[in-house]
Amino acid sequence: MTHLEQAQAAPEERDDDLLTRAEASAYLARLQIRMKPTTLARVWSVGGDGPPCTHIRKKPWCPRGELRKWAETQKTSLRRSRRHGEG
Repeated sequence: MTHLEQAQAAPEERDDDLLTRAEASAYLARLQIRMKPTTLARVWSVGGDGPPCTHIRKKPWCPRGELRKWAETQKTSLRRSRRHGEG
């Protein structure tokens, strides 16, 4: 079972659950993406490529399903440097 499947496996977790930035950070760590809550706040506030969130009474919340989708877009396949094999 992959890390992504393990993160999806918990029956009490639903895609529409709203997570605080601290909870989102912990959830992303389970998906092998380590970002502190302050980093999540910064990438969102500067319009970077951070995960989507909604605000309720000025507090940010990240839907679990959207976090997972975003995490999937952050990973690339293994690749070698362009200089590999050059001599």
